[in-house]
Amino acid sequence: MNKTLLALISGAVLLMLQGCAQGDEPMSDKSRTPCGDKPNCVSTVDTREEYAIAPFALASDDITMPRIIDVALTLPGARVGTQEPGYARIEYVSKIMRFVDDLDLRIEDGTLIVRSESRVGYSDFGVNRKRTEALRAALQAQGLIK
Repeated sequence: MNKTLLALISGAVLLMLQGCAQGDEPMSDKSRTPCGDKPNCVSTVDTREEYAIAPFALASDDITMPRIIDVALTLPGARVGTQEPGYARIEYVSKIMRFVDDLDLRIEDGTLIVRSESRVGYSDFGVNRKRTEALRAALQAQGLIK
């Protein structure tokens, strides 16, 4: 086997192992935390243009986190990571490489704070922004946000 092919196979195996291992560390609530400097995160609390997403205004004061979670779980690859009163972390697992993205959701002062970030890698190729906008559309369709 030539060295180039061996290097490619080794690199692919390492990427797969990294994808499998990324769910082992305990995760914390990052809902109120602005994104870092990697282009793999979007947030309603971040004011920088490349990371900011528009606010999610709740349609009424009686919107609960379980209702929001039910909608978030309809998006592809979703599973509940953490659920507490007023807060949830939904994990989204990609089909092929099994990479995990974390979607932090928090109800606060009539709004839904939303933050979506990839656990590994530098760029997400816009996946987190697309997911949060798909969530926005789904929540609007259910009458949960304005």
